[in-house]
Amino acid sequence: MARPKRLRRRRTAVILCVGTLLLGLVPLLASTAHAAVAAPVRVNANGTSFTDGGGKVWSADQAYSAGNWGYDMLFGSGSTAGAVAGTTDDALYQSYNLFNTWTGYKFDVANGTYQVTLKMLEDWATAAGQRLFDVRIENTVVLSAFDIFASCGKFTACDRTFTASVTDGQLNVAFNMHGGANYATVSAIEVSSGGTGGGDTSPPTAPANLTVTGKTSSSVSLSWTASTDNVGVTAYDLYNATTLATSVTTTAATITGLAPSTTYTFTVKARDAAGNTSPASNQASATTDAASGGGGHKRVAYFTQWGIYGRDFMLNDVDASGAAAKLTQINYAFGNVSIDGKCFEVNQTGQGDAWADYQRRFTAAESVDGVADVFDQPLAGNFNQLKELKQKHPGLKVLMSLGGWTWSKYFSNAALTDASRQAFVASCVDLFIKGNLPKLNGEPQGGPGSGAGVFDGFDIDWEWPGSEGNAGNVVRPEDRHNFTLLLAELRRQLDAYGAQTGQKYLLTAFLPADPKKVDAGIESGAFQSLDFATVQGYDFHGAWETMTNHQSALHVPAADPSPPDSQFSVDKAITKYLSLGALAAKLVVGVPAYGRGWTGVPSAGNGLYQSSTGPATGTWEAGIEDYKVIKNKAGTRFRDTANGALWLYDGTNWWSYDDPTLLTQKADYIKAKGLGGSMMWSLDGDDATASLTSALAAALP
Repeated sequence: MARPKRLRRRRTAVILCVGTLLLGLVPLLASTAHAAVAAPVRVNANGTSFTDGGGKVWSADQAYSAGNWGYDMLFGSGSTAGAVAGTTDDALYQSYNLFNTWTGYKFDVANGTYQVTLKMLEDWATAAGQRLFDVRIENTVVLSAFDIFASCGKFTACDRTFTASVTDGQLNVAFNMHGGANYATVSAIEVSSGGTGGGDTSPPTAPANLTVTGKTSSSVSLSWTASTDNVGVTAYDLYNATTLATSVTTTAATITGLAPSTTYTFTVKARDAAGNTSPASNQASATTDAASGGGGHKRVAYFTQWGIYGRDFMLNDVDASGAAAKLTQINYAFGNVSIDGKCFEVNQTGQGDAWADYQRRFTAAESVDGVADVFDQPLAGNFNQLKELKQKHPGLKVLMSLGGWTWSKYFSNAALTDASRQAFVASCVDLFIKGNLPKLNGEPQGGPGSGAGVFDGFDIDWEWPGSEGNAGNVVRPEDRHNFTLLLAELRRQLDAYGAQTGQKYLLTAFLPADPKKVDAGIESGAFQSLDFATVQGYDFHGAWETMTNHQSALHVPAADPSPPDSQFSVDKAITKYLSLGALAAKLVVGVPAYGRGWTGVPSAGNGLYQSSTGPATGTWEAGIEDYKVIKNKAGTRFRDTANGALWLYDGTNWWSYDDPTLLTQKADYIKAKGLGGSMMWSLDGDDATASLTSALAAALP
């Protein structure tokens, strides 16, 4: 059966093999701005070209295309014939577009400072509170819960002007329905060069009396005295040192995902609707509590659904090798997402394997508890074995990982709207958390609650939001923000169900290493919903390239001849996420239990950075081999201890891989950076005594 592949950088056809699922790095198709539009740009939303009373020409509305300007996705449009107070340019206000879920307008412009004027009209509401919306320009929310009726009245011109700085060649003006009964509305937008942002240039006063009100081994709670502002404070930004940790609208917050026994220093700044930011508050420092039972590092590994076939790798092997006792979490790979954006189970080649998941009966020799399954037990398959493994190791958490290389095709559909996100999460919670598994193909397994207690949350493996993944994936420009919203909806529904069961459900995500893919698909806000994120630390290079190179180096060697945008490393990926504002303790480093290899490699440089004739022979796929096989191959092993890399060369074949020594070096890096721990892909590549897992457990208590 075809199985979901992990990501890889390959543009050519992917060979699907039972027993192989590999993570890699695929060149992204990022939304790249072209700086093709010169300011001023004046947009008559849902209208035709119009010349106002001052002689300014407003362009007819249009959809966005690269190198130009326009709206990205409409939720509706409308017009009114009613007279508009406060202006002589009625026609400019009488047509409008409606937006939600942070959709709006994109302007491909040169980097610089711009003045953005929004012209709005309320033609529907009859009272305050009936239409509330947010506006975000670039990364700043400039209007929060804006009530156009309360602010300007009905059939009255309502203008707001802001200043925005563009550093990536694209100015984004986005809208979100905050509450009430209708969408955000805009009649016209003007983007002009320079400016001071209109009437409000006064920042709020600095928040006062920042105080630590509580702490645990992984969190700190704080409160402060409210700021004042000439118009009104819309948000508070809480900083961990110089990194933005969270933004809230109240005068209290809890920062999570912190490392145990670590001192943190916080400040808070107030922000108003015009984007003016206050001076920082006083500093408040706190040392998190010590972790109970160890240093608190996450030690995560993936178990592959299909490994029970050709590889003959069962969950009782995870137990017998000693790996289960040394892990904090197992991610089960994978659950699929349907074209209509739902979680589902099916027995269909390339779509799902309910037989492996919960129908296959295991013998006594194959079972974790040594007891054979019976024909009609409600839960069998890997799910039941996971449950037995958790019973034997009570501290072990198990997450259902959704997506993967092949099964990320329809994530964009699931994340598209509020309704689709709610429906997707509800279907996944019902199926995998509540355990309402369907009875399929005449087998007795399944039924209401049959799978309850197997999974402790979800791992989201969308490869990739907003950029290229497997051929045929649905990709939309709005994926980047929709990914954040999808994680927020997962967090909301998991917490709501957890309030009923008394259990804390975990939410993690697997994120790309390529900085271009990060820019295209990951917002800093995504981390607010996650317990932690696992960061791709492998498949940086492979036999889809003709030149040998390190597939999982800790640092980029100075001698790497690859183009700068094709130079990848663990440290480069981690540095990118830290610059995005992610907390170090929420970043978990991915490591491989397999290697990538080339053949026909000449001896210069001990084979490093040399040409090849193609991929080396692998057990399951050309160019790829498990650690347990590579460790026994003949040849000379070379280490680059400065950059954290290892390779094997036998005069013809060249393999890049990780061994226990290299993983110990990576663990030292994790501790030095204050990172959250390690994640390994995947358990079936480790040897019979779990040498890789053991090395990580010893170095990351």
